[in-house]
Amino acid sequence: MPRPHPKEFRDDVVAVARRGDASVAEVAKDFGIAESCLRNWLRAAEVADGKRPGAGGDAAELRELRRRNRLLEQENEILRRAAAYLSQANLPGKGSTRS
Repeated sequence: MPRPHPKEFRDDVVAVARRGDASVAEVAKDFGIAESCLRNWLRAAEVADGKRPGAGGDAAELRELRRRNRLLEQENEILRRAAAYLSQANLPGKGSTRS
């Protein structure tokens, strides 16, 4: 699989294609990329700009929320275990030597 093009390059190509001075096929040929690749970049740019529905900027937010959820689940598990341990230690007759 070829290396992805840098973001700056993609942004420049999309800007040229959006100007409308040339067809998508001509712009793609001038920059040495496939026409389908340029169409995908244009579609992704529309999603990122909010002109088209999709998961543009939501992917990063979703990834962050999943990470945060995982962390909170781990913290809850730790608290559950600590509460169980402390409740066992405080049971009457357990560990205390009262006479």
